Amino acid sequence: MALKKKPVTGMKDILPAEMAIRDYVIRLIKETYGTFGFSSIETPCVEHIENLSSKQGGENEKLIFKILKRGEKLKLETAECEADLVDGGLRYDLTLPLSRYYSNHANELPSPFKALQMGNVWRADRPQRGRYRQFMQCDIDILGEPTNLAEIELILATTTLLGKLDFKNFTIRINDRRILKAMAAYSGFAPESYDTVFIILDKMDKIGLEGVREELEKEGFDKACVDKYLAMFEEITNDVQGVRYVKEKLEGVLDPEYADGLELIMNSVDAVKAADFKIAFDPTLVRGMSYYTGPIFEISMDEFGGSVGGGGRYDEMIGKFTGNNTCACGFSIGFERIIMLLMERGFQVPQIGTKKALLIEKNMPAEGMMKVLKQAEEDRKNGSVVTIAVMKKNKKFQKEQLKEEGYEEIVEFFADRM
Repeated sequence: MALKKKPVTGMKDILPAEMAIRDYVIRLIKETYGTFGFSSIETPCVEHIENLSSKQGGENEKLIFKILKRGEKLKLETAECEADLVDGGLRYDLTLPLSRYYSNHANELPSPFKALQMGNVWRADRPQRGRYRQFMQCDIDILGEPTNLAEIELILATTTLLGKLDFKNFTIRINDRRILKAMAAYSGFAPESYDTVFIILDKMDKIGLEGVREELEKEGFDKACVDKYLAMFEEITNDVQGVRYVKEKLEGVLDPEYADGLELIMNSVDAVKAADFKIAFDPTLVRGMSYYTGPIFEISMDEFGGSVGGGGRYDEMIGKFTGNNTCACGFSIGFERIIMLLMERGFQVPQIGTKKALLIEKNMPAEGMMKVLKQAEEDRKNGSVVTIAVMKKNKKFQKEQLKEEGYEEIVEFFADRM
């Protein structure tokens, strides 16, 4: 049987043109985030199955690529349940591995610790535009910083990067999980029903206010509660005034400090931002991960028609490993979606130095070959990108291909002219 040449469903081969853009963006990410004081780290792609299945990853826990035990530990004939067969899995995000990493190395790291982590993650998801089963994630996190300086720096670093990639007019949507809960409590929903309410609320941008009302009532929630809840969304504006409205409306239910913190984040980011974007209060923003404990945010881009990144505060996750909660906040950009948008707009990687192609005649004598190699070495020392190739029969097509690859100067070398 012939071997299969196509990649596994949901994964892809990356051609040189895309790889050049990916490499450029990775370099720019490291350079930009480095100027904000973030340090690169790396964690294994395989995690303990107990960690991955700890109820921290929300819906992603249903999408784990699980790994069978190896060697003598794998006993298929006596296995009675999954736990007898599986002890690890491929990571589905970078946040849980970071929390394990920090809990293991906290004594060796500064506080606060500003981490930059890039790497592939795996989810057994349904592939679609901009969504794969293996994909690169890029996270920045600040661990050990209790104040809203963490959120401010994360948003400024991420938006500075997007500005350098010439993204404009995007929106940072921001909310706070504690505001979400306070709005539900004020409306009369029972705490055990919050998750159901928030799952429905998260559909607001797709089904609208009346669609949310219909679904809440279908779930059997009291009409008076639903009416009281949705009336607030009709009154709240998406600016700082909206945050102040919530603070006043939820007096006695919401700690005013949480609304003040959100206002501080919005005003600070707006005052010093280096890119062209808006920051907007969005009380319908939920973010599905159960580990968020405070402010949450997402990047919305009209040209994509959805989110291309997000994050928030998760002050309780590290405590699951250590027994002591550690303040933590992170922001992840949708690396694959950013690359897809750059390619769709025909993005060209900025060139540093000239790209030269040296074409040598077939059967070039050794002495002539040495001269060409020395010429290439000299050109590289002077900052040029140089490739050497043997002339093909269809030299015209060969030159066209080289020009498409960005080679501006093509020099031909013939044996009788060396």
